[in-house]
Amino acid sequence: MAFSSLKDIYIDQMQDIYSACKQSKAATQKLHDAATDDELKKALKAGSDGIQDGMDTLSEIIKGHGEDPTDEFCKGMEGLVKEVHAHVLDEDFSDDDVRDAMIITQYQRMAHYAIAGYGCCKAFAKRLDQTDDVTKLDKCLDASYDGDRHMTEIATGSVNKSAAA
Repeated sequence: MAFSSLKDIYIDQMQDIYSACKQSKAATQKLHDAATDDELKKALKAGSDGIQDGMDTLSEIIKGHGEDPTDEFCKGMEGLVKEVHAHVLDEDFSDDDVRDAMIITQYQRMAHYAIAGYGCCKAFAKRLDQTDDVTKLDKCLDASYDGDRHMTEIATGSVNKSAAA
């Protein structure tokens, strides 16, 4: 695709985040299965559900602009998912608490990618006067921030303490 306008970039980046969400949802479901801390498992389930909500929103916005949400493949998230495999799923842990601490680390890296993507798309939508899109993207951005903060609370509240013991 040749980019000739901010709208072209806007659509491309929403498609990128859609792809990132699809990949991170599958990885998050695997992280959920590997987790042992009950609060962490609940947060990962909620994260997976939230990622799906974001995908649904992005799909609606992108289709509303006459485009296909699946026209892009996010290589950035592909790399982060490889990190999930390398540092959690394919790694041996002698301590479940240590694994849970690493799960939070890898989840938050994926969440930060989503935060950056949603933030950029929201800024583009504002500049393009797409007020309905701004509102929808702002909800996705807030949900991503909330999920990230919740993971930090779990890490600092119990998981990291248990992993350090």
